Amino acid sequence: QVRLVESGGGLVQPGGSLRLSCAASKNIFSRYTMGWYRQGPGKQRELVADITTGGNTNYGDSVKGRFTISRDNAQNTVSLQINSLKPEDTAVYYCNAQWKFLGHNYDYWGQGTQVTVSS
Repeated sequence: QVRLVESGGGLVQPGGSLRLSCAASKNIFSRYTMGWYRQGPGKQRELVADITTGGNTNYGDSVKGRFTISRDNAQNTVSLQINSLKPEDTAVYYCNAQWKFLGHNYDYWGQGTQVTVSS
């Protein structure tokens, strides 16, 4: 099995920055699309950003221009740089790995890390 572990969450004031990191227990980054999702209080889970093995990125409309996703395949890590934080960014942020192979879907999730934006 693949285990994903997030880190870097915490309490920050509006306008501040955080950098979230996700580490995988196995060497999967050569095959998997990696992503960050979040779920705020009373809200559904939404895509924050993802990045393919080829380096193509996709961002949710609510975070585009403020968040940056990156990956390091050699270290099996994916990071999310978060700038200009807003209270509405408060959520549990989850690391995700997805791979489709021979008609099967492989989907792994981390436990999540809490990001709280408050003055």
